[in-house]
Amino acid sequence: MYSSKDSINILTALLVKHGIKHAVVCPGSRNAPIVHNLNECPDISCVAVTDERSAGFYALGMAQALDEPVAVCVTSGSAVLNVAPAVAEAHYQHQSLVVISADRPAAWIDQIDGQTLRQPGALEPWVTCSVSLPEPQTASAKAYAEARWHCNRLVNEALIEATADHRPCVHINVPLSEPLFSFDVAKLPDERAIVRFAPSTDYDCLRTDFVDDILQAKRPMIVFGQMSPWRFLPGSADYLFSHVIVLHEALAPFPSISHFDEVLATAGRRLPAAPDVVLYVGDGIVSKRLKAYLRQNARTRVWRISSTGRVEDTFQNLRGIVVGDAEQVLSALDHKMGRRQLHGMDYRRKWLHLLGAAREHAQSYEPAYSQMAVVRAFEQLIDAQGLDGVAVHYANSTPVRLANIYARHHVWCNRGVNGIEGSLSTACGFAVAARAEGSSPDGAAGVSATASARRVYCVIGDLSFFYDQNALWHADLPASLRILLLNNGRGGIFNMVKGLGGTAACSQQVMGAHSATAQGVCQQNGIGYRQVSADADLSAALNWLTTTESTQPLLLEVVTDADTDAAVFKNYYAYM
Repeated sequence: MYSSKDSINILTALLVKHGIKHAVVCPGSRNAPIVHNLNECPDISCVAVTDERSAGFYALGMAQALDEPVAVCVTSGSAVLNVAPAVAEAHYQHQSLVVISADRPAAWIDQIDGQTLRQPGALEPWVTCSVSLPEPQTASAKAYAEARWHCNRLVNEALIEATADHRPCVHINVPLSEPLFSFDVAKLPDERAIVRFAPSTDYDCLRTDFVDDILQAKRPMIVFGQMSPWRFLPGSADYLFSHVIVLHEALAPFPSISHFDEVLATAGRRLPAAPDVVLYVGDGIVSKRLKAYLRQNARTRVWRISSTGRVEDTFQNLRGIVVGDAEQVLSALDHKMGRRQLHGMDYRRKWLHLLGAAREHAQSYEPAYSQMAVVRAFEQLIDAQGLDGVAVHYANSTPVRLANIYARHHVWCNRGVNGIEGSLSTACGFAVAARAEGSSPDGAAGVSATASARRVYCVIGDLSFFYDQNALWHADLPASLRILLLNNGRGGIFNMVKGLGGTAACSQQVMGAHSATAQGVCQQNGIGYRQVSADADLSAALNWLTTTESTQPLLLEVVTDADTDAAVFKNYYAYM
């Protein structure tokens, strides 16, 4: 019988799945449930050593003899510090030790209670991964499921590192609350084990289970997050893309928009079944709906293509990580298809039908004068003028969501953390670098030469703009910089958050309501300025912003009503 503690059972099951067969265990009460599990598990052989200093070196000697990672389990308090000399030695010998330390609940650390100290991170810098596990509680089904996923992910992260070719040491800290000694679980859970592999540099040897999973899927899907256009060309896997449903936003380097967010918002029962296999490429995704959709089905198997190999379990169903260049991995996968017909073509047709309806709606919907109407008109105008040599930056919150409806080109946006700070500064830095690149003698050479844009646009909301106005405090900003400021006098995104509108603090404290304009900022920084506040004047103003030959940067401030902005955005989805 195994422990009643979920975190201990998850840890034990994943030790087995990641091939950890040997453990050195030390006496103690707080780690007794972990020792019990290791001893009960038929796939793990335990050696008992009383002195933790000696136990760490026992584990090192076993790792040397077996040429594989060995676990060492200690109790809470100073016990974990006593394995540090062995871990440091193992680190420099490239021998992998998996240090498992029991711990008191976090609430009792530094509270003058017995055997408590700050154990997370105690073995740095000699471990490459240090995790402290949550204790799943049954307060609510959702919280319990999330805590179990979190625990599973953290153990996978540590053990993937421990079994890597360079054999690093890792530390898994396990906080445990009382009661400790309940052993009533008949068998270990069937835990998800995440695998990681790096194909050879020419990518001719992709893992069979990865290739088979994609090629045999009944409902395959590829999801692209944010990617730099300098690092990926969509044409590298045309045949694969023509047989699999591909979803992406404007932040990915595709000359179109998927409109999947509209489908997920409105399709309801017409939505096809969840994909059985998802290949996730790139970084951040704006759409909360897509993340919720892909998280809801635990049977969806997600493969991640990543240059870093980090465990990034965005959709909570990660099965494996392919370490490498996305373009080369997809090209190799495309080649592996051998022009065969994939399964799931009916699934793809259903999705394409829904995406086509959403695209037609986006084209035909005529928004009233609002931020949505402004972005629609702006995107139509720059598209008609030609996008060659044009770089467009969108700030976070409402602007980037509007870009995902109307931008038929790659969009730059600070989606790494998604904060409002720095969007304008980033666009200014891009424009400065683009001017320098374009003026250099070899500006046409190399991938980065594409950055030598003839025009850099920044579409930004008022709070983001005023927060980052010092970006314009620069002596020599290039005239190629053009700023489209969407000013509705507050953080309009909060008008769209369900449940916020009724709070007394909403307008001033949450939305940051204000009456500022950018005119003074532009005057003091030598920026050409124009303001528009009516639909009748919008077309001429946008033409001024996009076609005027100027020796200074230009800013167009478009003033709208926040309530109208929210209503128009809501109606866009309601009328689909």
